[in-house]
Amino acid sequence: MPMIRLTVPAGALAEEARATVQRDLAAALLRWEGAPDTAFFRAQAWSYLAELPEGAQTTAEDEAPRFLVEVTVPQGALSERHKAGLVEDVTKTVLSAAGLAQDDAPRVWVLVHEQPDGTWGAGGSVIRYADLVALAKHGKGQADA
Repeated sequence: MPMIRLTVPAGALAEEARATVQRDLAAALLRWEGAPDTAFFRAQAWSYLAELPEGAQTTAEDEAPRFLVEVTVPQGALSERHKAGLVEDVTKTVLSAAGLAQDDAPRVWVLVHEQPDGTWGAGGSVIRYADLVALAKHGKGQADA
């Protein structure tokens, strides 16, 4: 199942953006994964917002805020084209949430972690990518969009 984590310095996001950025990021991830837009799959797209305390993030050059987005997906869930689209969408989402311009895009890093098949468990069982594909095609949550 997909998971996305945004790490930001405290105060880097406006309050309104803090309220929506996690759902926006999760929706982008599901869209690029090609998952059905159902309650079941939306509930499996976990999104975290980690805010670092003041002074915890800097560079050798300056103290302008940087943003790290870590995406974890089953291996094989994203083609190269889909990874590129996801990185672009996620970057735009973070820039918008932080009130930054496209020129600030290098301050957003997106790391895509592909979880090897057979190494992801949920509900007490190992979940394989083929299981997720089968759920998307034939099963869980098709009628609850």
